[in-house]
Amino acid sequence: MNKLSLRGGLILALAAFLASGCTTLTDLKTDISERLLGRDNPNPPAALVEFKSTLQPGIIWSARVGASENYDFSPAVQSGAVYTASTEGDITKLDAIQGNIVWRIKAKEKLSGGVGLGQNLLLVGSVKGNVLAYDLNGNFLWQAKVSSEVLSAPRATDGVVIVRAGDSRIFGLDIADGKRKWVYERATPALSLRSSAGIVVDEGVVYAGFAGGKLIAVRVDDGKVIWESTVAQPKGTTEIERIADITSLPVVDGAMVYAVAYQGKVAAVDRASGRVVWNRDISSYTGMCAADGKVYIAHTTGAVYALDYASGKTFWRQGGLSQRNLSAPLALGNSIVVGDVQGYLHFMDREDGAFSARLLTEDSPILPQIVELGSSGFVVQTRNGGLYAISLK
Repeated sequence: MNKLSLRGGLILALAAFLASGCTTLTDLKTDISERLLGRDNPNPPAALVEFKSTLQPGIIWSARVGASENYDFSPAVQSGAVYTASTEGDITKLDAIQGNIVWRIKAKEKLSGGVGLGQNLLLVGSVKGNVLAYDLNGNFLWQAKVSSEVLSAPRATDGVVIVRAGDSRIFGLDIADGKRKWVYERATPALSLRSSAGIVVDEGVVYAGFAGGKLIAVRVDDGKVIWESTVAQPKGTTEIERIADITSLPVVDGAMVYAVAYQGKVAAVDRASGRVVWNRDISSYTGMCAADGKVYIAHTTGAVYALDYASGKTFWRQGGLSQRNLSAPLALGNSIVVGDVQGYLHFMDREDGAFSARLLTEDSPILPQIVELGSSGFVVQTRNGGLYAISLK
């Protein structure tokens, strides 16, 4: 999709929203996000191309774990178990080897974010803005209230639970009882995209992207800002054209943290200083991964890029998945894997981006985060509630 057609799509989305009679800013953000970014795309997915498979991935096991509706859940893997959540409140622990259900519990309210693991806690967030903490046997421990619905997985580290609310505030909660220790908040543009962008925690630092193309680093212990960096500058004459939001997880790799903005740029930022080392005009809604000197990005339009981690130079571009609303990529073995809106998993060679395999899970979109499972496998969750463990062997 070129820039002109993208702007036209944005304007049409706004016009449709106004005609529908919706009146709240939250509804506007949700409507635009869904129309343009994967849930109501007016452009049909590109036809799948034929190729000779050089890899034979297979489904090890599958399970039903509950639908996610309009929220983006991601499975979590730890110590031979897979944990999942659903909108209706189902929280499930499965054996990672065979997919057997170890236990399943029901939260007392609808969920909107999770699963997060850390320091022997399982954490989920609710539509009502509650953070719910359980032990790894499914026993309820505590509940804490934040400022709005929780759209991403909470994290726990160094005695603190870090959770991002839908209004972009970030809270640090005491790991023992959920009492508030600190809160980070900032002014946001009048119009921004509703997304499940959460936070990444590494070595005592929380990294998070925001509307307006801003990336921040704050301390885990007290929420104090270490630095703020500009990944992308909003451009255009209207509020919609000027949307340049970081709507996916930053990626920490060595001395760098990478972030990408929708309608903006991808940038490599020095972790120590917040200085932008390089940037490129590439847009993404679901994000990227980094491995072995390369950064892999799922472009908003469906292309997959491999960039040099030190300079941003393009190694290859795979353009055969146009308008297929791709998940964030996962680098595993010699492959790059992405999921799409029709439930397919696409495997590409890490060296040149050529297709190496394709696998259908079910006729339902793959949710944005593919999670590694062991050294040669991964697990994905679908919007309709399927959970699939895949092996590359």
